[in-house]
Amino acid sequence: MAARMLDLITPALTADSPDGAGAVFVDGTLGAGGHSELVLTTFPGVHVVAIDRDHNAIASATQRLSDFSDRITYARNRYDEIGEVLAETGHDTYQAGLLDLGVSSMQLDQAERGFAYSVDAPLDMRMNADDPLTAADILNTYGHGELARVLSEYGEERFAGKIASTVLREREVRPFDTSARLVELLYRAIPAATRRTGGHPAKRTFQALRIEVNGEMDSLRRAVPAALDALAVGGRLVVMSYQSLEDRIVKREFTERISSSSPPGLPFDLPGTAPEFAAVTRGAEQADDEEIESNPRSAPVRLRAVERIEISREKR
Repeated sequence: MAARMLDLITPALTADSPDGAGAVFVDGTLGAGGHSELVLTTFPGVHVVAIDRDHNAIASATQRLSDFSDRITYARNRYDEIGEVLAETGHDTYQAGLLDLGVSSMQLDQAERGFAYSVDAPLDMRMNADDPLTAADILNTYGHGELARVLSEYGEERFAGKIASTVLREREVRPFDTSARLVELLYRAIPAATRRTGGHPAKRTFQALRIEVNGEMDSLRRAVPAALDALAVGGRLVVMSYQSLEDRIVKREFTERISSSSPPGLPFDLPGTAPEFAAVTRGAEQADDEEIESNPRSAPVRLRAVERIEISREKR
């Protein structure tokens, strides 16, 4: 939904100049650099602050965006550190931003990273190779209750307990190290009737392990407030979620920010209680059939956007 993202942020980036001169776009999830490239190409005056915890992503995007090197600043950080990144790059606020959540297409396509269940690869799943925890560590060390919780909470896996029991039994025979053995286990653990109707049997487990390895939900809970707090008046933040857990966190924070804190029933907002943000999208938008056909990975996307309309008194 890159085109829709661009439509949504254009008013914020061009408020002072048609080419975006002086405006800052924060790409909180740089990945392969496609969104940043679109912004840099469309708005010749915009400066991009590009954030990613994956050094491979930074390296790849730096090469891809070499023609724009004078208008882009890279930061190898988590996106929940957006405030610190902006301060380090000399910016108090920014005019538009994007958080494109989950695993990037680039990471999925690098088989050796272990994100995809379609190929046999080491059970790694780290977005930052310097982090200590891998998917193999989780499978080989977590207790039954802890593992079942991860699979149930982050993968919404109905058979979390059964899968956890099977993992604990199998790791006594031999520790888990590659994805093929885990996929084989999941085919055995999940009933045939569910496999026929519920998509690939490894999808939920791989999602859950990836989220746990990278602390994605905790990071997202910090990132959305941080991104909103640093947004300039008139600025817009777009968030693309790929599964319900992510979207619920985004929806909850956005709803709170666009709502008045005055007691219900009053005909006006009390001083200091008016919302600082307004919704730009009506609920969550989804890709249309044409985009899904050309890019199947866009099918689960839920896109939400808000605009800052006021600054709190504490920040004035």
